[in-house]
Amino acid sequence: MPLFILEKKDPGLIWIKINCELLKTKLNLLERLSMTKLKWGMIGGGEGSQIGPAHRLGAVADGRFELVAGALDHRPEKGKAFAESLGIESSRAYGSWSEMLDGEKNRDDAINLVTVATPNATHFEITKSFLEAGFNVLCEKPMTMTVEEGEEIYKIAKKSGRVFSVNYCYSAYPMVRQARAMVRSGDIGNLRLIITNFSHGHHADAEDAENPRVRWRYDPQMAGVSGQFADCGIHAMHMASFISDDTVDSLSADFASTISTRILEDDAFVNFRLSKGTVGRLWTSSVAIGRQHGFDIQIFGETGGLRWASEQPNQLVYTPLSGRTQIIEKGEADLYEDAKRLSRVAIAHPEGFPLAVANMYMDLADAISGSDRDGLPTAQDGLRSMAAVYAAVKSAKQNGSWVDARPPIFSGENKL
Repeated sequence: MPLFILEKKDPGLIWIKINCELLKTKLNLLERLSMTKLKWGMIGGGEGSQIGPAHRLGAVADGRFELVAGALDHRPEKGKAFAESLGIESSRAYGSWSEMLDGEKNRDDAINLVTVATPNATHFEITKSFLEAGFNVLCEKPMTMTVEEGEEIYKIAKKSGRVFSVNYCYSAYPMVRQARAMVRSGDIGNLRLIITNFSHGHHADAEDAENPRVRWRYDPQMAGVSGQFADCGIHAMHMASFISDDTVDSLSADFASTISTRILEDDAFVNFRLSKGTVGRLWTSSVAIGRQHGFDIQIFGETGGLRWASEQPNQLVYTPLSGRTQIIEKGEADLYEDAKRLSRVAIAHPEGFPLAVANMYMDLADAISGSDRDGLPTAQDGLRSMAAVYAAVKSAKQNGSWVDARPPIFSGENKL
């Protein structure tokens, strides 16, 4: 039984266990550092990118990857110059993704993994091309712009046998993995209800709505059929599925564009039902003034409840039925194995977003090397997310009617 569920704890024993776990973590890190580094390439995420630095920090955090190739900007010369400033050899600083594909597929020392961190509308073509050429791929979310494209990537990834993942990196926080393990082990009983939200106020200024860095997120030609739900809401919906080990079957959505110049929604509320009967509630907004990075989730079972928030990522709040609320800390003794494996620093020291991304790359390195890492978001996860986006758009247009949220290829009993 996990230590945090025991009524009495021996402080000396706990301290010994914590130090033993820290020693094991250090030994594992040393073992990883002794391994041959995998070669990594990046497309997009260039100078000024919001997500690029997180990938570059995360990929090299454990010494498993080295950045050797890149097509980092749609402006060839700017991309090449930035790549070289990062230490990439000029011969592998490419002017475009297609040039990079042609250059890498003919090399004996070709990259082992490529990260696609380009604008949403380009994900499908780039991902498809690299998968078909035999490369392992990490794609930023959303995986594609349409369900049909998502189904094609799913089939190609499955047929290729390559490692493919979508960057739902919040699922790689250690205490999110702890929550998943507790649900899997029955620590809170059968699930009844999940409440989650991903809301911030950084796009609430109407006078800044036409800023190109903001406006594209609400422009159908650039963002697709959905704004805030496709941008942030699918992180929350994926998290609900991830922790519950379940999939979304149906949903009902209400979308709103609270700034009149916006075409796509900046606020959404989605009710959903999981396949095992769990009830779900999701709110996402970009106009919630006062919220910074408000991503949190609560999971309620028959015998207990859990709560995790991205602004306090090192803590998981656990309340047993008729018992006292407890705070489970990252780095404690007797956490479940996945949470221990992904905890890098001692208890009380924070681990932030770049290290969650680093956990994605750690699992990718393990998967490429032949280990089974079932925490990696897959092409099926990316496909289900896109199906949920289209279902939510359809429901919102029908005044919140309940609609099937499953991709067509999963709508029957048998999956491909």
